[in-house]
Amino acid sequence: MNISRWVILALLLGALGAGSACTPRGEDQTRKTADAADRAADETKKAGEKAADDTKNVVEEIGDKTKEVAGKTADKTKEIAGDVADKSKDVVSATGEKITDSWITTKVSGKFSDETLLKGSKVDVDSKDHVVTLKGTVGSNKAKARAVEIARGTEGVVRVVDQLVVNAG
Repeated sequence: MNISRWVILALLLGALGAGSACTPRGEDQTRKTADAADRAADETKKAGEKAADDTKNVVEEIGDKTKEVAGKTADKTKEIAGDVADKSKDVVSATGEKITDSWITTKVSGKFSDETLLKGSKVDVDSKDHVVTLKGTVGSNKAKARAVEIARGTEGVVRVVDQLVVNAG
């Protein structure tokens, strides 16, 4: 039993020594450190939430500006397209004459009458929205190609529809 008393005494002394290391001052320091860590975590959380809110606001502003610019661009594009369409109808030739469909028809037909490859051909010329349609018969493939070339080369013509038939007889 003598040994057990010594063991109990040693344990008690060890417990007293350990207890004295955990003084109220040590507990205060640990509590202050924990409080500082909690405050730092709260501040970090608040800063993160503010940054997220700020980012969301900036993204919304950019989205609104993008929609506004896109709308203005679409409106301006429509306006320009309308102006171009109006101007294409009121094109003026190099001689100062207004280029209309009837002007184009007259010019193309006149050029055909001077072309030797097209002598004896029956070519009808029709123009609508500056698109020339050629109908009728020509004497050869060369005559057909020449008629299309003349029509395409006429001022104000935007496209040629070739419906000519070669009549080798």
